[in-house]
Amino acid sequence: MKINFIKLNHLQLCIPKNKEEEARAFYCGILGLKEIEKPEYLRKNGGFWLHIADIELHIGAEDAINNSKRHPAFEVTSLNAIKKALIDKGIRIKEDKPLPKYHRFSFYDPFNNRIELLEEIASEE
Repeated sequence: MKINFIKLNHLQLCIPKNKEEEARAFYCGILGLKEIEKPEYLRKNGGFWLHIADIELHIGAEDAINNSKRHPAFEVTSLNAIKKALIDKGIRIKEDKPLPKYHRFSFYDPFNNRIELLEEIASEE
């Protein structure tokens, strides 16, 4: 059987329980993401949902938070301007080596979740 994947629906990053307001300040305040309604029956679990690009970003709350290489990566425009704005706000940045066709860097939320941003290198034709 071949699975016919259509598109990415959502990603989930985790934060410590009871840190939703700090996470909202970062994701909605600093990054400018829009919070969307989380179903009533899931609200008891903590966390919240956001709209980002053409998918959802679910911020989940859990007891154990660990360091991991797991991360989402988003294509953006104006990569250098974004990097400067994040640095100006004191956000921790990780310089990543370029990939074929892409410039990139990563940044970290207040809970040590890594988020990678990439911008396609303009063709010199």
